[in-house]
Amino acid sequence: MIEVDALSKTYSGVPAVEDLSFSVAKGEILGFLGPNGAGKSTTMRMITGFLTPDRGTVRVGGYDVVREPLAARRKIGYLPENAPVYEDMTVQSYLDFIARIRGFGGAQRKKRVDATMARCFLGDVRFQTIHTLSKGFKQRVCFAQSILHDPDYLVLDEPTDGLDPNQKHEVRQMIREMSVHKAIILSTHILDEMEAVCTRAIIIARGRLVVDETPERLRTRSPLHGAVSLSLAPCAVDELTARLQGVEGVDRVALLAAEGTGVTLRVFPRAPEVAIAEGIVRALGIGPFHIRSLFVEKGRLDEVFREITQTPPSATAH
Repeated sequence: MIEVDALSKTYSGVPAVEDLSFSVAKGEILGFLGPNGAGKSTTMRMITGFLTPDRGTVRVGGYDVVREPLAARRKIGYLPENAPVYEDMTVQSYLDFIARIRGFGGAQRKKRVDATMARCFLGDVRFQTIHTLSKGFKQRVCFAQSILHDPDYLVLDEPTDGLDPNQKHEVRQMIREMSVHKAIILSTHILDEMEAVCTRAIIIARGRLVVDETPERLRTRSPLHGAVSLSLAPCAVDELTARLQGVEGVDRVALLAAEGTGVTLRVFPRAPEVAIAEGIVRALGIGPFHIRSLFVEKGRLDEVFREITQTPPSATAH
């Protein structure tokens, strides 16, 4: 596993990361989130040995990244932000170079390069100079170098940046498949991506850990989680509200719109885990109410993210 213990880093007297601790085991995809300047990239650079921490330790597969850097790095695949590559090289020559410095030779090197290009859909541009590639293809080349040696641990900083929707789907699917035998840390600004790919989510703010939960659990922090949004044909709003307020488990009813074309409202449960949709349907099945649509809210991750990252760390529950 990757073990981060009391990690800290300061730039010019300003803390970038403070006393950060967490671990990631094989089989996990850890979503690493936070606002700009929260310390995500600094943390990932310390995990991969590109930066030396001021305090704290990082162990990768049991190896201390500072004391045993080569042993730790052999086990890591790292995709940095902005896809840094040697742009004057062709795709094939670059990946061949990466394979050589990773210790592959002869037929094994060629086999490894060809397999990685096929896996990352780079065959059509294998002889193209990297500086002529689109941003999405450069990102794919950098992703390819991170997985070429089949590392046990992957650290991916914005792995789908610049990719089109089809390419994003392919990369996400690849990450999910690889996670069976790897521990993966994935930094992203895209909350939907975190939910689609990750098994756990860590959120940091001002360099400190504020949340470590599953994406599903994170959604339950949303004030909308479990609420029922309703759209109905025109009706008597007071009678409708009274009927809904009488449903078991309902806390309150919020009227969103009441126009000549219809009524829209949201019904909140007394607790997020209380299911109220079935009771609402039964209650409105009697009388002059015609439901046009009914939707149970899962919760909105963007709202949860804003609330967590704008709250002082000491006041945020882990």
